[in-house]
Amino acid sequence: MTLKNSFSSFLLIILITSCVSSPPEKPDNICDIFQEKRSWYKAAIKTEKRWKLPPYVLMAIIHQESSFQAKVKPERQQLFGVIPWFRPSSAVGYSQALKKTWQDYEDETSNRRASRTDFADSADFIGWYSSKGFYQGLAASDARSLYLAYHEGYAGFKMKTYRKKRWLVVVADRVSARSQMYQKQYWGCEKELKKKRFFFF
Repeated sequence: MTLKNSFSSFLLIILITSCVSSPPEKPDNICDIFQEKRSWYKAAIKTEKRWKLPPYVLMAIIHQESSFQAKVKPERQQLFGVIPWFRPSSAVGYSQALKKTWQDYEDETSNRRASRTDFADSADFIGWYSSKGFYQGLAASDARSLYLAYHEGYAGFKMKTYRKKRWLVVVADRVSARSQMYQKQYWGCEKELKKKRFFFF
């Protein structure tokens, strides 16, 4: 490989790496997150306008699913307790969307270029999926129920399959608590964030 080709490959790696956003420095404060990640705020507002899902509910779900990591996947199962084996699902990215559900999203929204490792696409996906619950009577601010439906599917949620999964109920309560915390924070900085909306590049 020539020096020129090596340098080109190096630049390509840097470019690809820079396109993947790192987790926010202060994940427990939605105001700090949006101040640091202005494009995330823009994506959250766009999701709210399109799907009616509040930013604080959206961000609570993403925090639970991926801890704001772009390329995270479920840990591999182990064969005989030591050999890395298959992953338990096809989930990946901020939303941890399954491949089939993501394809349904692409089909319904015609967003063929959507990527599960892109924050804006993941936010739009969660808004799209959550909006289906609104037609079934779920409130947009009900992070607990929306998360249970997100995890179990709306058919499973209707059959209350989560009742047999105590761990999931605990997680859903955690999402609800974070959503409420984010909501209080967001209401305190919403006006300030809006003032800076027009400085996106």
